[in-house]
Amino acid sequence: MPRDQAGGAKWTGRRRRSWPVSGCSGSGSRPRGPTPFQGGTPWSPAPSPDPHCRTVLARLPGELLGKERDPVEGRGVAGWGGGSIVLRCGVEPLAPTVNTCMNVNGTDWVLDEERAKRGGPRVLTTYGRVPSVEIAFEDDGLLAGDALVVIDGPVRDLPQKSKCLSLSDT
Repeated sequence: MPRDQAGGAKWTGRRRRSWPVSGCSGSGSRPRGPTPFQGGTPWSPAPSPDPHCRTVLARLPGELLGKERDPVEGRGVAGWGGGSIVLRCGVEPLAPTVNTCMNVNGTDWVLDEERAKRGGPRVLTTYGRVPSVEIAFEDDGLLAGDALVVIDGPVRDLPQKSKCLSLSDT
């Protein structure tokens, strides 16, 4: 995986103008429901109105990767930079997967590799946390790893039910 100058993860891929925010779990690759957004189009709320999500959303920063937080009206949704970054809290938890999992300060995040391979948005979803959180990046130049570090505090406080395992753990 490419690294930026500071050693953080840097995701690469083609840029698209409009795309669904929902992620896919590993082997099933079943969408969690379309949530397209572009410019001023409203974002779909996350499917679950979990009370933990209110706390997460309240603690998210007003700026992320140099982009101002958007005024979003939707249960469990936050956005920055006019939709270039969208976070949804309360999405369906991921099933066990072989997709890339990275741990950021104790929070496991899984990359939707199929979308990344197709040049779609970079979508990362928490693994083992309930409710689950999904963050999508439209802009290829954004450093996803840096964003995960910034939002880690609010997300890390969600109840952890399981964690990613390496081959040596099995």
